[in-house]
Amino acid sequence: MEHSWADKETAETNLGDVRLNRRLGVMLEALEERPGQSLPTAFQDWSNTKAAYRFFSNENVSEDKILEGHFAASALRIQATEDPILILQDTTEFNFKRADPDKIGFTKSSTGRKLKDGRFQKFTICGLLMHVSLAITPEGLPLGLTAAKFWSRSKFKGTAELKRRVNLTRIPIDQKESIRWLDNLRRSTELAGEPGRCVHIGDRESDIYELYCLAEELGTKFLVRSCVDRLAQDGKTTIAQVMERTPCSGTHEIQFRNAKGKEQRATLSIRYATMTVRPPIGKQKKYINQELQVIHAEEISPPEDRERINWKLITNLPVKNHADAVHKLGWYSKRWKIETFFRTLKTGCRIEEFRLTTVNRLANCIALCCVVAWRVSWLTMLAREAPEATPAAVFTETERNLLDRSTPKLRRAPARNLAFYVRAVARLGGYLDRASDPPPGTTVIWRGMTRLADLVEGARISRPPAGTCG
Repeated sequence: MEHSWADKETAETNLGDVRLNRRLGVMLEALEERPGQSLPTAFQDWSNTKAAYRFFSNENVSEDKILEGHFAASALRIQATEDPILILQDTTEFNFKRADPDKIGFTKSSTGRKLKDGRFQKFTICGLLMHVSLAITPEGLPLGLTAAKFWSRSKFKGTAELKRRVNLTRIPIDQKESIRWLDNLRRSTELAGEPGRCVHIGDRESDIYELYCLAEELGTKFLVRSCVDRLAQDGKTTIAQVMERTPCSGTHEIQFRNAKGKEQRATLSIRYATMTVRPPIGKQKKYINQELQVIHAEEISPPEDRERINWKLITNLPVKNHADAVHKLGWYSKRWKIETFFRTLKTGCRIEEFRLTTVNRLANCIALCCVVAWRVSWLTMLAREAPEATPAAVFTETERNLLDRSTPKLRRAPARNLAFYVRAVARLGGYLDRASDPPPGTTVIWRGMTRLADLVEGARISRPPAGTCG
C-alpha cells in the first residue's frame, strides 16, 4: 500500500489514541490541499470541521506531540544526506485581534497616538511567538524543522524601568527568553545525530556567548551575525578594534533581490581574522575564552536608495583564507530561507486570520501549518535542485493526469519530470512561465495547490458511482 506524504510526516507521532493519530494525518492533508483557506473551507464540512476544533482543544494534543513525527522525518532526511547541514534559527510573531486577548497573551508593547496631556498611548499587542530551527542543505533544500518553541507573554509592566535598574548581561541565561536559542541548538544537534555536520546559523539576536560555549560542549558548529563588540585577545582590546587593523583579503560580488524584488549586485570588501574572544565581564568566572573566527563584509559604493550591506559574522568554523571567508558568507546568506518559510506560513496559511480563541488551540493549529509550510517550501526547492526526479514521488496519478489536461501548452513539453509538474501547478496559481521569468516561488505554488485540490475533487464527483453503467 502506497503511503501519502502526510503518513510519512506523522508515522512517529503518538498522541496516545489511534483515532487522534489518524485525525492528524487527515487534517494535515486537508490543510496542504487548501493552504490559506479558512478552517471550515479546508475541512469541507461541519463534521470534519467540528472534529478539527475538538482535536485542537484536546488536552492530550500539544504542539510538541503534533511535530514529533515531522521531527523524526526530518532526522531521516538529514541522515540520507552527506554534506553539512545548515540549521537556521529565528523567531517570528503572530498577531491577533480578540475580544478577550488574555486567553492568548501578548507579544510586545507598542506606542499609539499622542494623548491630550502630551503622553503617548501605550498598548500591548495580542499574539503568540514561535522560535524554530529549520534544517536545509547547502544548496537550500529544506529538510524539515528540527525544533520549535511557542510562547506568549503577560501584560508588560515596568519593563523599561527594569532595564534601567538591572544589567541584563548579569542575569543567568536560563532566566531569560534568549535561552530558546540554546534549547533549539541542543535539540537540533541531538536530532541530527552528527554534531560535527551541523552548522547553526542565526541573526544578531543569536549573538550569545553561552551559545558559543554550548556549541563547543556539544561538538557542533555555529555561524551567527554579531551585534556585540566583545572583549578580545588579552582583554585590552575589542573585536572591532582588531578588525580595524585587519587588512582586506579581497572583494566578492553578490546578487540579491531588493525589497521590491528587483535583481541587484553588490561588491563586498572582505576581512577575516582568528582571535581570542572573551566572555562578558560579569560572566568571566563561569565561562572560558573562545578561539573564534570573525568575518566582516562591507559593501563598496552602495547606491543611495538603500542601506549599505554590512555583515559582521562570528563562527567556530575554520576560516584560513579568502575563499573560506566567501564560502561562509554564502552559507550565512541562506538564512533568508527561514524568512521565506515564515512568509509562507503567515501569507500562505494565513495563520493570523484563524479565529481560534485560546493560546493552546492556536499553538496546535500553527504547529500543524508548520508542516504544510515546510511541504510547500520543500516542493518549491526540490523542483529546482532535482528537476529530473520522478513526479510520482510527489503527485498522484490522478493529479498528474489533471495537470496534463489543465495546462495544454505544457503538453508539448517532452519531459514529464518533477519540474514539469511543479511548473504546471505554479501555472494554476498564476505563474506566467515566460522565458524571462525566474523559477516559480512558494506563493504561486500554494495557490496552484489549492486549485489542484479543487480539480481532484471535481474529478472525483464527476465519476459515475461504482456498479453503474455509462
